This record gives sequence, C-alpha cells and structure tokens, in this order.
Amino acid sequence: MDMWRGVSACLLSFVLFSTGQLRADTTASEDEIALALANMLRAGRTVIAAEQSVINDPGTDKGLTGRRVRDEAIRIYREKTGTDPDDIIAHNPNGKLLAIQIDSITEVLDDHQSTINKAGVGFKGFVPAVFARLVNERFRDKIGSEADVKVTAPVDLVRNRKALPDAWEVEVITSQLSSGDWPKDKVFSQLAEKNGRPAYRVLVPEYYSQNCLSCHGEPAGEIDITGYPKEGGHLGQLGGVISISLFR
Repeated sequence: MDMWRGVSACLLSFVLFSTGQLRADTTASEDEIALALANMLRAGRTVIAAEQSVINDPGTDKGLTGRRVRDEAIRIYREKTGTDPDDIIAHNPNGKLLAIQIDSITEVLDDHQSTINKAGVGFKGFVPAVFARLVNERFRDKIGSEADVKVTAPVDLVRNRKALPDAWEVEVITSQLSSGDWPKDKVFSQLAEKNGRPAYRVLVPEYYSQNCLSCHGEPAGEIDITGYPKEGGHLGQLGGVISISLFR
C-alpha cells in the first residue's frame, strides 16, 4: 500500500493565479472565469491526491462521494483564492461554466464509486491525472461548443495521446512556457483560433513536485510501477499545462 501511495499522489504545483496576469484586451469576466476553471480543477485534483490512501484501500464503502469531493474542492478553492465560487457563478456572465465544472466533478466521482470501492484491489488507478481527464471530458460533453478545458504538456511528456497539445499549444509551450527566461508560474493568454473558431485561450503552467518524480523522474526510460517509462524529469520542471479556451 505504501508503495502505491507515493506513486499515485503525484500532484503538480498549485499556485494562486490572478487576473492581473492576463491580457488587457480581454474582458474581466473572461479573465476571471478562465482562471476560476483552472483553480477549481486544481482544487479537485488536490482532494483526489489527498485521498489516495482511502481510494487504494482494498476495503469497500469509502464514503468518497461526489458531494464530499465537491464540497472539499470548494473549500480548498475558497482558501487558495479568497473567492467564493458561488459569487462567480451568480455574477459573472460566464458563471455557468464554473457551475457545470463543479457538477462534472460531482458526477465523475459518483459514476466511479464501483472503482473506488472495489474490494480486494490495492491500486485503483483513480489518480489526480485520470480524475482531471474525466472531469474535463464530462465538462466538454455538458457545455458543448462554448468552452474547453484540458490538461496537456510538452509533447515529449504526454502519456495519453488524447492530451497531446494542438499546434498553437505546442508553439506557446515551446517558445514561451519552456523558455529559460519565462517567469515561473506566469500564465500565458492570447486571442487565437481553436478548431477554426476565435477564442480567448489561456495556458496555465504546472511544475513537477517531489511526489511526481517517482514516476516522472530519473533514470529516463526506466519503467515505473504504473507501466510507463520515466521521463527523466527534475523538481520544478514544466510538467503540465492547463489549457482553457473560451469561444467567442
């Protein structure tokens, strides 16, 4: 159990992002909702990382319901940002996006109770990265063509091909976020097309924490205990990017 606990708790750095980092030619509501979506996703992942010992316990009936995870994610969000998501939902023109994301967190947990509570299995594979992917897919299904959220990374670090960056993301990650002179934790935002449609696009960088290196660290190429070759990453290296698109 302890072996799996260390591996599955990998969580990229959680930093408070402010709208002051974003573009002056976008609306305040777009800035606020883009960063709210990134921070709420991170809050949810933080809950899942903290609950790995519960999830991977071979017993049953963990009580880790959608409501419980949702409420804890909202608590973390408030603590980290100093903002109540209910205020954003009520007053931001795009507030329904955040409400739908919170609903997606709840639904994903409720839909995966059989996995979380499966008896006799010590490692469930329900790790923060899987949780985030499932939430983003559910959000996409529910919101349709209004917005998109995904977690991607530099191309050589992507393990799931569904998470590969598109051409615009590759260019920004390579020329900006991976640049030696890019300030750590600085968000990149730009008006750019996605799938042929104009959008306000935001990339939120994330960096390897110490827990990540048991699977993503050195030696490069060694197979980690989840079955993937290690990337040879280093503490503080850019390891992931939350990509938010608000279509216009």
